[in-house]
Amino acid sequence: MFTEAFKATIAIRLFALVKIPLVSKIRPRVVAISEDSLTVKVPFRRRNRNHIRSMYFGALSIGAELTGGVLAMNAIRKSGEPVVMVFKSFHAEFLKRAEGHTCFVCDQGRELAELVQQAAQGGERVEREVRITATVPDKLGDEPVAEFRMTISLKRKESK
Repeated sequence: MFTEAFKATIAIRLFALVKIPLVSKIRPRVVAISEDSLTVKVPFRRRNRNHIRSMYFGALSIGAELTGGVLAMNAIRKSGEPVVMVFKSFHAEFLKRAEGHTCFVCDQGRELAELVQQAAQGGERVEREVRITATVPDKLGDEPVAEFRMTISLKRKESK
């Protein structure tokens, strides 16, 4: 009845409302989700714009972080293992002004699933750099407006 993208959008919004209220302010929506990739759309709204009428730096950063983080959290949830995720580094390159609804894509789902298994099997922290590309399909098609690189760090949760 409901699509996986719709279910993921609701899950993100509920999680954001409880744990990270700032994320709920930008109203992200999952456009496509699979084991391999995730696409998140951040609408171009007054709240997400800056003074030059392009997407605000913070909104772009939240969209990128959310895309990589949700893909990793899905892999953790599917594994059933007690793994904790944090971001270790964040690098952004802004190529063009994002002057419309912005889509963030990460296609490293399988790599993150393997990383989760590594973290679950060993007690050591494991890391992987993920790449997220931001586009404004309505205005620029597939041409990137920003590229993000984030290092996701995973470790098996220690029992108390």
